[in-house]
Amino acid sequence: MAQYSRVRGSVALLRLTNPPVNALSAAVSRDLERAVRSACADSAVRVLVLRGHGGTFCGGADIRELAGLVDVPFRVGVSSLVALVDAVEAAEKPVVAAIEGVALGGGLELALGCHFRIAHGQARLGLPEVTLGLLPAAGGTQRLPRLVGFPAALELVATGRDVSAEEALALGLVDHVTDGDVEEAAVEFARRVADEPLASRRLSTRPPPRPADLDTLLQVALERAQRRARGALAPVACVQAVRAAATLPFTQGLQLEQELMAALLPSNQARAMQYCFFAQRIVGKWSLPGGANWRNSPARAVSRAAVIGLGTMGRGIAVSLVRAGIPVVAMETDEKQLRVVTAMLEREAAKQRRSPDSYLQLVQFTLERRDLGDADLVVEAVFEDLALKKRLFAELSSSCRPDTLLCSNTSALDVDALAAATRRPELVVGMHFFAPAHVMKLLEVVCGARSSPVAVATAMQLGKRLGKVSVAVANCPGFAGNRMLKPYVEQASFLLEEGATPQQVDAVLEDFGFAMGVFRMSDLSGLDVGWRVREEAGLAGPTVPPGESARRRHGCRYSPLADLLCEHGRLGQKTGRGWYLYEGPGGRAATPDPWLHDFLDQYRRRHGLRPRRIDQQEVLERCLYALANEGFRILEEGVAAGPEDIDTIYVLGYGWPAHRGGPMYHVAAVGLPAVLSRLEHFRRLHPDVPQLRPSALLRHLVAEGSPPISRWRELLKGLRSQL
Repeated sequence: MAQYSRVRGSVALLRLTNPPVNALSAAVSRDLERAVRSACADSAVRVLVLRGHGGTFCGGADIRELAGLVDVPFRVGVSSLVALVDAVEAAEKPVVAAIEGVALGGGLELALGCHFRIAHGQARLGLPEVTLGLLPAAGGTQRLPRLVGFPAALELVATGRDVSAEEALALGLVDHVTDGDVEEAAVEFARRVADEPLASRRLSTRPPPRPADLDTLLQVALERAQRRARGALAPVACVQAVRAAATLPFTQGLQLEQELMAALLPSNQARAMQYCFFAQRIVGKWSLPGGANWRNSPARAVSRAAVIGLGTMGRGIAVSLVRAGIPVVAMETDEKQLRVVTAMLEREAAKQRRSPDSYLQLVQFTLERRDLGDADLVVEAVFEDLALKKRLFAELSSSCRPDTLLCSNTSALDVDALAAATRRPELVVGMHFFAPAHVMKLLEVVCGARSSPVAVATAMQLGKRLGKVSVAVANCPGFAGNRMLKPYVEQASFLLEEGATPQQVDAVLEDFGFAMGVFRMSDLSGLDVGWRVREEAGLAGPTVPPGESARRRHGCRYSPLADLLCEHGRLGQKTGRGWYLYEGPGGRAATPDPWLHDFLDQYRRRHGLRPRRIDQQEVLERCLYALANEGFRILEEGVAAGPEDIDTIYVLGYGWPAHRGGPMYHVAAVGLPAVLSRLEHFRRLHPDVPQLRPSALLRHLVAEGSPPISRWRELLKGLRSQL
């Protein structure tokens, strides 16, 4: 709803009220339009101030009116918002937007319709529609370039990035920034502009600034969007809409904007990306063993944390904690790593326009374990070695307070084994961050068999405080994400044995939408990481189990290709050679290596493997269906609560393209009967690969008529005891 009342004589205050983010549903938009017209018709009113209720200007249009989940038809709900923005801009009295909290999507489009914009210093502004597979459809692509110019408008619209109030001021997006009461500042500002002519403030009538190199700028932006989109439609449509602001009159540009939106709205990509949006809001609802519900347990306050180990992961975790305002004790023996953390914090402070000391004063570096004694929560990020971590947890159990939560950043090791090494296993959980930890949004919270509800609740709440999407999963080898990654990587290696090349497999996966194929990603991470894990598990090394060939382990097919590369010293980018060759400036560009092709030929001859032609479809089906099949097993076992958990993990943590929805969404979109049929086909061809055996859950869902993915979560509650 929207209300207005006369404030201090001639200033009408309009308040947008639709908790929690004042979303502009069709009803709210119509209500606000009526309030604007009523205020304009009031002869005692000279100027209007529009603000949101509860410290938030407006979070945008109501997404539920644009799309439900996968099986709910789309409903177009932008016409009322367009009418509202047009009515605000056409008002004969000045309208001032008082922005605090956020002005996102339709909320920023509404602010662009206002004649003036005042923002609180902590406000964020942006047009994130592209992240939902859409574009701003209430004139945002036409008004924004007329206000801030084409370079900034192209970048903001095509990426969906939001900006701070200070950056918005520098861009010309807002007229004034205040650190005080935004309503008070807006009212005072409104009084000063009450008599200003409005013709130049109406963006629909303002000619956009045209840089001399506009044609080149637009072409470069289009090519960049196509390259970065990796098959996603919305970024390209966003650039096309902004380009219309340069080439067409406003009304025609607005019409093209609407036509592009009409094409995007019903697309499979928009459905997939909006599924991802909703999925991130329902994940993490996994129940502890025995049915205990951590969500009913109050999380402990974390007023001081500790991080042990400042390698790549540890320093990212430390920076994340400091950025959230949490004092950190950082334990590390390598002084070089301390300098790296200091430099990272200085860069983060600069990004936030803060003094370096504001961050650096929150960090205490130490070599002494006794300095960890006051920490409410400790995160260890030492080398991925179970014996080392167990010794560390045993020592922490003695040196920390009895109520300190002990968390491991392990990516695959047994959290229960770590807990068993302590005096208080109920306070041990896994907190699997993803590199770089201060950038990646995913946090996999691993619940051990004895983890208490309060420990899990605290880890989940801390993740949220750090700006992460926290997903709770059960303890098992590899947890959810890395456990699913194993059959994906194995299938890619088997394809090499059968005749494919690394660049062929990677090209198919990158055309699907991954930023990197499996082999380029392996080189980036370092082949030695997986090699050490396999050696510890007895799956790699010079010793071959009696009676088994080098291509079999424990009765199952096994590809030693990655192990053999490591034995040749080819560890990936770090050594300049892995699956690819890395030469030239920076040593980051992957090029095919003739040595590797000879190596693969020799390997195949040695093992009597006749190479064959492998097409794109087989690469996709073998890799992606094996990945999803393991996801079905994870759901069967209750390691994750629902498909949304798995899809969120893969989109946010493993680079799965959001416009494909996630692995579970993808196979549901392909059709479960078709996926089952292809898995059965590959299983017949490769009977010694257990990952290709269709899961019981997949078979059950097909037998039940392939219910929509939005129903799987509830169905699983009753199915797990039967599977």
